[in-house]
Amino acid sequence: MFKAKVLIKRRPSILDPQGKAVEKGAQHMGLNNIRDTRIGKYIEFIVETDSKPAAEKEVSEYCSKLLANPIMEDFEFTLDEIKDGVR
Repeated sequence: MFKAKVLIKRRPSILDPQGKAVEKGAQHMGLNNIRDTRIGKYIEFIVETDSKPAAEKEVSEYCSKLLANPIMEDFEFTLDEIKDGVR
C-alpha cells in the first residue's frame, strides 16, 4: 500500500487569477514585497497495491484523467510506502 501526495499547479504560461487576487490582498495589508503568487492544489490518497510501478501508473492516470486539467495544469507526485497499516 502507498500514500500518494500530489501537487497540481497551473502551467507558468497560464494566468492565475486566484493568485493575483491573493497578491492584491497582501498589498492591501501592507505586504508590498510579494510577487508572482501562484495557487495550486495538494491532494493525498491511498493506493492499495504492493507494486510501486503499478501504483505509479495508477496515480499518473488518476491525475491526468481526473485531478488535473491537462490543458492548463501540470502535476507531480510522490509515493510513500505504508508498512503495517500505519498511515
